[in-house]
This record gives sequence, C-alpha cells and structure tokens, in this order.
Amino acid sequence: ADLVQRDFTASTLDEKWCGDITYVQVGAAWLCLACVIDIRSRRVVGWSMAPHMRAELVIDALQAAVATRGGNVTGVIFHADRGSQYTSAAFAQVCDLHGIRRSMGRVGSSYDNALAESFWQGLKRETTHRKLFLTMPQARLEIFQRLTYYNARRRHSALGYLSPMEFEQQHHQTARLQLAA
Repeated sequence: ADLVQRDFTASTLDEKWCGDITYVQVGAAWLCLACVIDIRSRRVVGWSMAPHMRAELVIDALQAAVATRGGNVTGVIFHADRGSQYTSAAFAQVCDLHGIRRSMGRVGSSYDNALAESFWQGLKRETTHRKLFLTMPQARLEIFQRLTYYNARRRHSALGYLSPMEFEQQHHQTARLQLAA
C-alpha cells in the first residue's frame, strides 16, 4: 500500500523514510547507489554502493539507516518505488525484522517518490554532471564525499536553511529542553 500518498512531510524524525536506487557511469561499467532519506530532516541516514542492482544493495542501505538510528526504528514507514529490489522477499524480511512498515508508490510514477527522485537529481547535478569517473574507488570516494557534504553542510529551504545534521541537532536540543521544562 502507499502509506505516504505523495505527502513528503513528517512531524518527527524517523516517522517516514524514503529510498531509491540510481547509477553512475564508471568507465565502461556502472556503479549503483541506494539511499535511505529521513523525510523530516532530509538526512541520508543510510546508503550503499555496488556494481549490481540486487536486493542486497537496498538491504545494505536500509541496515545502514537502522544502525545510524541506533537500531530501534519500529514503526518507521519506508517508502520506495515498486522496483524488484524493494518488492523482494529478502527486503520484506529485513523490514519485518526491524518493525519497518513498507510503503510503495504506483508503477511508473516518479511523483510517488518525488523526494528521492529530487535528491538524485541534485546529487547528480552537483557531483556527476558531465563527469566520467575512471575507477570504482574514485567514484565511491567522490560520492561518499558528496553525501557527507550533503548531510553536514547542504542547506535546505524546507529546513529553515539548515543542513540536515544541523536540523537534527536543533531538533534534539529542543526535545531535551522540553523534557527539562
């Protein structure tokens, strides 16, 4: 079921995540990249890179997101397209293991996963546009550097012009102050 219904807003961290896969050319080959984005903070909480598009690619990204959030993500909605990786039994099993609720948009509708699609468009524009990576290590390093920059420094108008990590830090400070009061 589509639990998101194109509503890419969330009132708290770890309420909704979205994910997708893209690929970049490396010489004559392709490097596939899967990500998991927290919809509230726009932070890429998990990612994985591999020269294949098997289910393990998205499972590794999801496991990285779970680890980033400390392991307890019960109730998080994870939204993706209906790609075979996300509809696989192996991916469903990992979601069930962590109490993650799966959500999927319609087949062939990029608007149903617009936040992830927008993220890829920006990443490619800022990292890979008119650039050919020559080696897998070079591509992995530059993509890792861009993801790190995106989380720590890339400002978003939707976040009051804070970076995803600054937004999360502010969120945690506000929560602590509310507890103290």
